[in-house]
Amino acid sequence: MSAPETVRALLTDEDWGRRLHGVEQCRQLSPAAALNLLKTVLTDRNARVRYAAVSQLGNMTGLTPDQKQELLPLLRERLAGDSEADVQAAAADALAGLGLTAAYEDLERAYRESPEWLVKFSVVAGLGVLGDARAYPLLLEALAAEIDLLKLAAIGALADLGDVRAVAHLGELVQDPDWQVRLRLAQALRRLDGAEAQSLLATLAQDPVAAVAQAAQG
Repeated sequence: MSAPETVRALLTDEDWGRRLHGVEQCRQLSPAAALNLLKTVLTDRNARVRYAAVSQLGNMTGLTPDQKQELLPLLRERLAGDSEADVQAAAADALAGLGLTAAYEDLERAYRESPEWLVKFSVVAGLGVLGDARAYPLLLEALAAEIDLLKLAAIGALADLGDVRAVAHLGELVQDPDWQVRLRLAQALRRLDGAEAQSLLATLAQDPVAAVAQAAQG
């Protein structure tokens, strides 16, 4: 059998471990062949297989714009309808990683409606990668989240977005009690730059935590 046929046999095996192995073997195939095979297990009955397939699709390189668009409805379905939060989160990562801006409203809906912090985290981090300016208000909301990981993701995503309006809001975190927040803040401000950002960096450069001060100083 050819390599794609061998992988297809693994993906249709009754044993979920062999199907999972088949997903991993897709990495050795051409993007087109891997895409066609991975699509067949996006609704696999085993969550680990679905997660592996979705995650791999989100990290694939060499896909054409048409191939990415082909994945749009399939990943939307996993984001909105999968029974497992980690698969939903992987779908959010994949939609953003593939640059599918048509999924922005799906990602925003997932953030607002999902009860799972993991899904919210993946959406926030993904929106920075996606680079869609519509994300700015949502990222400001996440910046004020009580969950520290969401706050950290929002800081990085706002830096990814590159909207200098965020500097004033980020400045409210200069005295945050969590040094990891201040560290991420220093890293973000260096990317946003501008006079206001430089002023905040000067403050962070005097931070009692060495890692924060060093990040602020560059």
